[in-house]
Amino acid sequence: MSEAVDALIVGAGPAGLMAAEALTAPGRSVVVAEAMPTPARKFLMAGKSGLNLTKNEPFGAFARRFAVGTGALPRTPGYLDEDESRFGPSEVMAWARGLGIELFTGSTGRVFPVGMKASPLLRAWLARLRAGGAELRTRWRWIGGGFRFDTPEGVRVIRPRVAVLALGGASWPRLGSDAAWVPWLKAEGVAVAPFRPANMGFRAAWSEPMARHFGTAVKGTALAAGGLVSRGEWVIGAKGIEGGGVYEISAALRDGAAGHVDLAPDLDHAALAARFAKAKGKLSLGNRLRRVLEDPVKVALLLEWGRPLPTDPADWAARAKALPLLHDGPMGLETAISSAGGVTWEAVADTQELRAMPGVFVAGEMLDWEAPTGGYLLTACLGSGLRAGRAAAARLAALDRC
Repeated sequence: MSEAVDALIVGAGPAGLMAAEALTAPGRSVVVAEAMPTPARKFLMAGKSGLNLTKNEPFGAFARRFAVGTGALPRTPGYLDEDESRFGPSEVMAWARGLGIELFTGSTGRVFPVGMKASPLLRAWLARLRAGGAELRTRWRWIGGGFRFDTPEGVRVIRPRVAVLALGGASWPRLGSDAAWVPWLKAEGVAVAPFRPANMGFRAAWSEPMARHFGTAVKGTALAAGGLVSRGEWVIGAKGIEGGGVYEISAALRDGAAGHVDLAPDLDHAALAARFAKAKGKLSLGNRLRRVLEDPVKVALLLEWGRPLPTDPADWAARAKALPLLHDGPMGLETAISSAGGVTWEAVADTQELRAMPGVFVAGEMLDWEAPTGGYLLTACLGSGLRAGRAAAARLAALDRC
């Protein structure tokens, strides 16, 4: 059984739903096919700890946090270009408020709904799409071979005039992003860069004394790698280190840059050395370090990663200010917040239309880009979906004129 529609969106995450919003118009048939039982599962998972929509900062600074292509210097993806089509932080905030969602900006510039949840925004968004005529079909899994889908009613075929693919990358496959689409696009001549974990933790083979600190948040440090510095919190886990502070420098660490931890970023070397000198005396080593660093977790890290241990105050201060961040490589894609890799930028036009598949556009994490957490990922997914949807709508309009 086959069905002709004006527009097909495959994937009902943020990028796919934004593409649907751009394509919905009176009299136009728009179908959104989603493999999972419910839409936007990864979006809802992100919202469990407070939905970070975007980062309220100047657009130029925002755009510089993106990297495009494996091993490439950071550059802005096309959908974040400084032009009339851009969809950056201010546009995201206006869009969310248009759905009736009240927002606030935290002390770090991160923007959240006042209710801190993703579900109210998603409900309002889906209601608006339904009112506009978009039809969401869940448990419709794309199986390649054109637009063939495995559905509860059997195999169905869609014949769209235009299509937007927004199937996600390769992280958190249990939420729907399993990259099963890669061989189908490659068979059509679309270049796809291998997927790698992004915004992920790093494995560490801890010594036995570290076990008492598993699950503990590390606060008041500065992590550095590849010219990037993060003051965010991070967590010591049984398998390694993770958390927002680590994710900000994870790409540099993954790509081979050496990492360091400053255990006292608000003190210079001289002031910290003076503290070490003052604490020197009959105290045990552990007690002396706790008096200086005022945090047992920092002491544990200094003893774990600081060997061979220094002997004089100046050397102790130097070690604490630039403690080597030792790890055994990144954790896997299955637990990464996002992924790098995907459809290469050479494989798409500026409109995100696949050069090898005219009329088919790509959005979201299927494309080869990466950015840190903190609102960057979601803003870029929304922006790329909007850009692809607008371009698909323009193609439809051109077809109508023919």
